[in-house]
Amino acid sequence: MTDPKVLSAQSIHQFFRELLSLAIENQRARVQHATELYLANLLSGFLQTESLLVREEDGSLQRRPLALLFKEALEEEGAARARALRRLGDTSLFVSGMFSDSLSSSLVDVEYAIAMGSRAYDALGDVAARHGRGERSVWDELAAKFSQLVEVLNEVSERTLATSNAGLLRIYEKWIKTGSPRVATLLSAHGVPAVLARPKGRFVQ
Repeated sequence: MTDPKVLSAQSIHQFFRELLSLAIENQRARVQHATELYLANLLSGFLQTESLLVREEDGSLQRRPLALLFKEALEEEGAARARALRRLGDTSLFVSGMFSDSLSSSLVDVEYAIAMGSRAYDALGDVAARHGRGERSVWDELAAKFSQLVEVLNEVSERTLATSNAGLLRIYEKWIKTGSPRVATLLSAHGVPAVLARPKGRFVQ
């Protein structure tokens, strides 16, 4: 696998393709090739800071509430609606998949982001169907499997963090909070003793 420490602009997409393929296989997720490619493009595209933000009329960059983005999308027509719905779906998927920990301490939790993202992709599928576009199946799959894809991106996020000691510490803290077997396995693979059970709130190594 590509060493993330020496990633170039040309290799970042392949880096995420490899991590996605590994996570999809590990979780036995069944997605079509076009959807997997879309996810890889989404991850590499969101490396640009502005992808998570909206540029206001005064030129400033702001993060907009998901509900407001959805409302604005439904007020648009044609291509403008499709672009707005896609942005909402992509933002919801990326944030809930790659930064789920940050959502747990905010007013917008993961379940809310999943619901908004799934609705956005579902509505985008309807727009594609009305215009006879072939990508309808991708939007339908993203909508139907949104929760499962969030878990796939959770694993991608964890594997990305595992490339540094600071990242491993964050993963360990996540394991303490969730007790996730997947996170425990990842920690063990990087030489961090994983707790196998936590009966009655006690850690057993």
